[in-house]
Amino acid sequence: MTHPTTPTDDDPGLGDLPDEVILLDEDRTPIGSAPRATVHHEDTPLHLAFSCHLYDEQSRVLLTRRALTKRTWPGVWTNAFCGHPRPGEDPADAVRRHARHELGLEVTDLQPLLPTFRYRAVDASGTVENEVCPVFTARTSQQPHPNPDEVMDLRWVTPGELSAAAAAAPWALSPWLVEQLAQLSDRPGA
Repeated sequence: MTHPTTPTDDDPGLGDLPDEVILLDEDRTPIGSAPRATVHHEDTPLHLAFSCHLYDEQSRVLLTRRALTKRTWPGVWTNAFCGHPRPGEDPADAVRRHARHELGLEVTDLQPLLPTFRYRAVDASGTVENEVCPVFTARTSQQPHPNPDEVMDLRWVTPGELSAAAAAAPWALSPWLVEQLAQLSDRPGA
C-alpha cells in the first residue's frame, strides 16, 4: 500500500478542504482556522483534535511509536493515531481519514470514549500541544501498513499490558495517552 506524502494527496472524501485546524476559544467554540503547519509552537492556540484507540479482533489495543521526523514527541509510544478534523469535516470522517493515512487501514465500530477530553503538554523541544481532543475507540480486522512518515513501529497489546506500561514508565508514552488512561481508570466501573 502506498501512503500520501502530504495529508491532502490521495485522501478519499476530503475534497477541497484545506490542511487547517479549527481554532477554539476557552468555551470550546470555534473562532476560526489556521494552517496546521503553523499552529504547533511554544504558544500553540487552543484547537480541535482527536485521538483514537484501535482494537483488533482479539480485543488487543494498538500502540504506535511516532516517527522520528514528527514535529512533536518524535519516537514516543502512543495510542493508535491522532489528528485534526479540518474545517467543515465531520470528526468521525477525520478519524477514518487518519486511519487510512497513518496505518493504511479501515476502521469500524467508531465510538466516543472521552468526548470532552482536553489537555496541554510541552515536549522536550518546547513545542506545546493545546487541544480539545475527543477520544474515540474503533475496531479493525485488517493488519496495519504504517506510513513511515507517521509511524516507526507498532505493537498490539492487551489493555492490561497498556495499563502496566503506563504505571511503570509513563515517561515512555505520550502525555495525552497517559492522561486518557488516568481518566478512564477514574470512571465508575473501570
